[in-house]
Amino acid sequence: MKIDILLGLQWGDEGKGKIVDVLTPGYDIIARFQGGPNAGHTLEFNNVRHVLHLIPSGIFHSGKINIIGNGVVLDPAIFLAEVEKTGLAAGEITKRLLISRKCHLILPGHRLLDAASEAAKGVNKIGSTLKGIGPAYTDKTGRNGLRIGDIMRADFMELYRDRIDRHIELAKTYKANFDISEYEKGWFEGIELIKRFNVISSEYYINNALAAGKKVLAEGAQGTMLDVDFGSYPFVTSSNTIAAGACTGLGVPPLMTGEVFGIFKAYCTRVGSGPFPTELHDTTGEMLRKQGHEYGSTTGRPRRCGWLDLPALKYAIMINGVTRLFMTKPDVLTGLDTIKVCRAYKINGLVTEEVPFDHSAPAEPQYFEMKGWDSDISAIREYDDLPVHLRSYTEMIEKETGVPVSIISVGPDRDQTIMR
Repeated sequence: MKIDILLGLQWGDEGKGKIVDVLTPGYDIIARFQGGPNAGHTLEFNNVRHVLHLIPSGIFHSGKINIIGNGVVLDPAIFLAEVEKTGLAAGEITKRLLISRKCHLILPGHRLLDAASEAAKGVNKIGSTLKGIGPAYTDKTGRNGLRIGDIMRADFMELYRDRIDRHIELAKTYKANFDISEYEKGWFEGIELIKRFNVISSEYYINNALAAGKKVLAEGAQGTMLDVDFGSYPFVTSSNTIAAGACTGLGVPPLMTGEVFGIFKAYCTRVGSGPFPTELHDTTGEMLRKQGHEYGSTTGRPRRCGWLDLPALKYAIMINGVTRLFMTKPDVLTGLDTIKVCRAYKINGLVTEEVPFDHSAPAEPQYFEMKGWDSDISAIREYDDLPVHLRSYTEMIEKETGVPVSIISVGPDRDQTIMR
């Protein structure tokens, strides 16, 4: 058996949580492979909305195993609050959720450094969620990180204090003034909670499960255009959000990967700073934000909204080797007479379909137009019942990308899903 991978193809917020929740009945294990509490995966069922930041999105299905992989960075205080918000009984969630012992910890000092560093950037800030993710990954690559497995060590407090003292000294260079003692209380409560979970060598667990014929779905966070290597650097996250990140974030070899499911919105959004060629600064952009409830699940910040960007989408498909596309939020486009789609960019007078390396020169989107639709699609469950112009829009994307659109989400609830 091979591991399937599900990830975002834009700048995050594509609706990964809902789709993982929809697909979970077909899998035995859901494994998160990167990112931290900067993720906000939203699920809705039985008229209840859930937002997950660290816990994989299959957690609400009984009999399924969920794994926080080694590629994730985990804040115990946020983890504690998230476990409580699931509403699951202690015995049930500890049975469903396993944690890799190689998963790195976000320390209170990482939050201090994140805030201080972002403030120091001034107008050049990248739009960090200020959760300490960047500094935690910095310590990881600098060989100064602490991992879940270190919690069990007799000298853990000595290791912790050594790291915190380093963080405080480093923060002084930013002239930061922030007391971490209050945050430490909840952080250590989270540490005690983690001790009640099954901490595993996830690379052995997952590879053994695959060998035994178990079906595993790797769940990514953020989106391809935020990948630290292939995204719109430096306005990116601190991890590899692409399909290759599932291999390093879970410890599975490339030959064991199967399908790659790429999720994209029918339009584009972005939170924070960075290039966004198709961004709309008009009433249409505001309409998309309002109808799509485009506010960050983690930060609450309003998302920037714009038209679908085909060059960026094709780029993400290429980088990830996407085998199936899942489209979300076409319902938000309902009511528009005309929908624009970016087919290329004009940069310094030259037209190109390649995502540029240098973002200092503006990329002027080159659009073509398609007819919109005005009928409510939220109750439709069969593809052939969709408005003809939405079907044309879907088939245009398939033709342009060469990849089938296998799922269309027509609303936030898990039942509002069309399977093709």
